[in-house]
Amino acid sequence: PSELEADTLVGRVDLKECLQSAEFISSSDGNFKILEDGSVYTTSAVSLSSEKKTFTILLKDIQEEVQKKIHVSLVEDEKKTQKTRHARDTVLKRTKRRWGPIPSVMLENSLGPFPLQIQQVQSDTAQNYTIYYSASGPGIDQDPKGLFYIERETGNIFATRAVDREQYPSFQIICFATTPDGYSPEVPLVHTIRIEDDNDNAPYFTQDLFEFSVPENSKPGVIVGKMTAEDRDEPYTLHTTLKYRIVAQNPPVTPAFSLHGDTGVVSVLLPQLDRELVPSYTLLVEVRDMAGQPFGLCTTGTAVIRIEDTNDNAPSFKQTQYETRVEENRVNVEILRVSVVDLDEPGSPGSGAVYEIIRGNDDRSFEITTDKNTNEGILCVVKGLDYESAKQRILVIAVNNEAPYMLAPHSQQLSQSTSSVMVHVLDVDEGPVFKPCQLRLDVKECEEIGTSIGRYVAEDPETGNSEGISYRIPPGQCNWISIDENSGEVRTIKILDRDVAEMRQGQCDISVLAIDRSTGTIQVFIQPGNKNYPRITKTEYIICRDRKPICLTAQDSDESPYSTPFVYHITDRSLASMWKITRHNDNSVYLSPKDDIPFGIYNIPVSVTDNGGKVGENHITVNLCDCITPTECNGKTRLLSGGNVTLGVWAILAMILGSLLLLLILITICGCCGSGVMHRHVTDDCANHNLIISNTEAPGEEVMDHNIIPLQNTNDQGGYGIKTGDQQTFEMVKGRGHTLESVKGGGHQTLGSVKEGGGQPMMDTCRYSYSEWHNFTHPRLGEKVHLCRQDEEQKHSEDYLLSYNYEGKGSLAGSVGCCSDQHEEEALDFLDQLEPKFRTLAETCVKR
Repeated sequence: PSELEADTLVGRVDLKECLQSAEFISSSDGNFKILEDGSVYTTSAVSLSSEKKTFTILLKDIQEEVQKKIHVSLVEDEKKTQKTRHARDTVLKRTKRRWGPIPSVMLENSLGPFPLQIQQVQSDTAQNYTIYYSASGPGIDQDPKGLFYIERETGNIFATRAVDREQYPSFQIICFATTPDGYSPEVPLVHTIRIEDDNDNAPYFTQDLFEFSVPENSKPGVIVGKMTAEDRDEPYTLHTTLKYRIVAQNPPVTPAFSLHGDTGVVSVLLPQLDRELVPSYTLLVEVRDMAGQPFGLCTTGTAVIRIEDTNDNAPSFKQTQYETRVEENRVNVEILRVSVVDLDEPGSPGSGAVYEIIRGNDDRSFEITTDKNTNEGILCVVKGLDYESAKQRILVIAVNNEAPYMLAPHSQQLSQSTSSVMVHVLDVDEGPVFKPCQLRLDVKECEEIGTSIGRYVAEDPETGNSEGISYRIPPGQCNWISIDENSGEVRTIKILDRDVAEMRQGQCDISVLAIDRSTGTIQVFIQPGNKNYPRITKTEYIICRDRKPICLTAQDSDESPYSTPFVYHITDRSLASMWKITRHNDNSVYLSPKDDIPFGIYNIPVSVTDNGGKVGENHITVNLCDCITPTECNGKTRLLSGGNVTLGVWAILAMILGSLLLLLILITICGCCGSGVMHRHVTDDCANHNLIISNTEAPGEEVMDHNIIPLQNTNDQGGYGIKTGDQQTFEMVKGRGHTLESVKGGGHQTLGSVKEGGGQPMMDTCRYSYSEWHNFTHPRLGEKVHLCRQDEEQKHSEDYLLSYNYEGKGSLAGSVGCCSDQHEEEALDFLDQLEPKFRTLAETCVKR
């Protein structure tokens, strides 16, 4: 084979075509080096055999994180090889010693100081020439700001900052030696700078959570799984030599598993893993580099080990004895459910129950199966039982699992669980049975009518006799014989003749009915129908000025599906344009006015259709009232304009009583004035004297007024009289010892005596007029006052005839009592002049 010497140019590769921005160039074969221009040189003597030699050129763009590969194949040139061999045989060639040092090493994450000298390269011809050095490659820059740079005069290579080995494991720098005039006495040198690893990466687990499973009762040493960790530091060094150990176990019981320190393999340690006690374990595992040394870096991971179930628990019945009942002759009916207890995992073959009847079912009348949902045993009767044959049956039931039983270590074999079932057979009233079911009677031809030819009876299976059984031959059969209804005796009713067509070869088959006294019950169920119309429960509403919607609710006495949901419609088109219906739920809707319709009472026809299609017509009366609360309207339309208010019942009653009182006073005045013609002027004065304004609202209190003068009285001393003014204004006053009744009697000065100068006829006329007025009005006023002092519950009012202090003269408002007499000219007209702020008081009065 031919050989290629070191530093021999093999060829050129177009690197720009593959990756134009390549910053890192390396070769997979150390015997070849690649320059930036794509030139391929041998770094040592290479022997080429008959087979082609291949290697790969790796190109990397570190910033863009792009990587490309170029595959190179070297093929021997036969002609050139022959010339080379011939020249070697004839001429000896001297090989020049290579220039430059061995590959240099830089520590990862070096602390400096920077720039840090890495190595020095020097050409052998530097003794004869002035040499300038330069370099190219990843990280090389003539400016010291780059990762590496080389001094032009000395050839010293410097690093400007620390390097991460995981990002740049090594660098290949191409060094050039040239003279000042550009001559290159040396072949370009490929200098390798290897980054020595620093333990700056902690190991890590390949999974966030490791999940394993192992059958319960597994033997020690059984492998459960393997936990794997990795380290990004340099392989095959202490930095990547890992050690595993278990830090904690949950639940914190006896250690159940062991962990191989070098491989991370988890195996069983505890000889008794019982799923029923601990269904799963959680292990906290630590991995540490530097072969587990304390100063190594570490990380923890989690492993969950689930204990798989095995059938190491036999099922057992919850009860050892069961009791049930079944009617005789019932077939394919469930009579009992039995259940078992199994500690194995539910739903697994180790807990699935399999039942069987091991005793008491020789005739195969019973059958037991398993309910897959509840794991219960279902006992059924597959053949009818006979109460007369056996009134009860005793069965023995056993249970097993679907999976074979596995005996746990250090445990004893258990016996099969069984349970007994006592089945009580209930007696049912069965129909009578003929014995035999077919009876043959031989009769001679031409026997006389009424001849007894035999007896055919049936028995009741419950009693074993024929009491209470009647017999009958259904119509439409051979009518030659009859059977006695009670005894079952068979007699002829015609003369028998073999030649009649009804006889078939002298034989006639007749069916006989045996009827017992059984009773039965017929239940008739009436299905619901749509017979009722839906109707709205409440039809009268009041809507105030806030126009809040009202809720209409309908009811239908029918049951579903002929009731809800209801459909509401306004049948009047004109009203439908003024009112709208909004759905609330299946049986209710909201009714509200549209826009700003006028106040008033509206009669709205509303139809309600139920789910069965039946339509009920309803009329809703809505009082759209100009009010704040519905109680203001009191069932009538109320329109508020200006200061108008609605008077309550008591206010109206007070007005009526005041009117009646005024009318009575006028009648009395007329009677007083018409009593005599001669004293007409005195009568008028007396009438005016009776219409007086009192400054007191209760008798017995003195009135202080400057118009009161002493009254000359011949009988009483120290009394007070009445002063009459120019405007004929009178005020009644109370003298010392004087009362209202005393004015009627003699011996006192009257108003007439003061005015006329003390005439006796005038005084008597006034006294008699007042007496007549008092006698006429007193009983009627008392009756009215008695009625007025009672409220709606027939209780006395609290403000009836109360005593009041002196309130002054000339007050515009009268008494606030319920029976006060209004003497002002305005009467109740002042109510129309109330300000809006008194409306609340008016509403309160209306409510009372």
